[in-house]
Amino acid sequence: MKNGRTGRFSSKLLRTKLKAEDVRKIYLSHTPERMKLLTNVKEVLKWSNATPFRCFGQLGYACCYCDDQYPDPAILKKHTLDAHLNEQNACFMKTRDMTRFYVKVDITELRCKICSNNCDTLDQIMQHLYRDHDKKLFMEVKNYMVPFKFDSDTLKCFICLNKFNRFKALLEHMNAHCRNFVCEVCDAGFITRTSLTNHAKIHATGTFSCKSCDKVFCTLSRKKSHEKYVHGGVLLNKCAHCNESFKDYHKKLKHMLDVHGVEPITLKCHACDRTFTNQKVYRNHTKRDHLMERRYKCTQCEMKFYTSNELKDHSIKHTGVRKFQCDVCLKAYGRKSTLREHMRIHADDRRFKCEHCGMAFVQKCSWRGHMRAKHGEQV
Repeated sequence: MKNGRTGRFSSKLLRTKLKAEDVRKIYLSHTPERMKLLTNVKEVLKWSNATPFRCFGQLGYACCYCDDQYPDPAILKKHTLDAHLNEQNACFMKTRDMTRFYVKVDITELRCKICSNNCDTLDQIMQHLYRDHDKKLFMEVKNYMVPFKFDSDTLKCFICLNKFNRFKALLEHMNAHCRNFVCEVCDAGFITRTSLTNHAKIHATGTFSCKSCDKVFCTLSRKKSHEKYVHGGVLLNKCAHCNESFKDYHKKLKHMLDVHGVEPITLKCHACDRTFTNQKVYRNHTKRDHLMERRYKCTQCEMKFYTSNELKDHSIKHTGVRKFQCDVCLKAYGRKSTLREHMRIHADDRRFKCEHCGMAFVQKCSWRGHMRAKHGEQV
């Protein structure tokens, strides 16, 4: 009995002599990763005015706790803090697949609810809560909260100050700052493991044929995307007001204008005076004309091009292949577009007209030469 009591006493003494840091390490080693991530999110949202949001939809920023959407993120922030104070039933709390887990957080005018201390970043507020208020935070795990600040009329990254016309583009850009997972091939960073896995597919090259048509793709991801959206009957463009879907983006815009009276959004380029109503066209304009992105390089010379089709057109100069032949005069051309322009000669299609003397020309180059020689205009 004596030895038994001594053993229990020694065990109790051993536990009391453990340092607080040792106890914390033991606790950490037995806490699942998912629990650590969710605990960090809950503690930050509970003890600061940081507010989560679900996404940016057709009607604005969507609440994580209900179906409300607001075009102004400041109104959503007020709604969240007023209507969902201390509520734990957010959409991200139901996540089971942690390879996709991340939380979008508005940290505009970020401050501590306990002492009203102001902080600039999520890291600062987490360090403050952990050190100054002894809150239970797991500082050693990756951060899956993606921060945004909406403190101006311009949508921009508060870290590097790059400007964006769409929230989706800003969200994709945040992968560059939230580098939880890094591609070993190109060093690109990603918030989640799933994003890295999807990205890695672009580095796998080969010959991938479509199951439904004769198109061939150089990557598996492009083939799957083609099959899904071209042959799968997927309607990507959904109206935010009545949920009717359209395969064509412009048909959706026309529907929203005709049925709901919603004017299309005008996207203005920050670098020039051009405006766009199509996000894809605007994005291509920015990459091609201002960022001078040229991913496709000719193997025969030093020229580079924005698209693969431009490279194919250029490559004809090196191959000399002329497979497009005129049925009238039998002249052959390397490009179908050149043959199409040539056919206007036989049709006497004089679409380029001089506004000074009325002369008309089949080809634009002839019109330009006329304008310079006869009227002294550089066009």
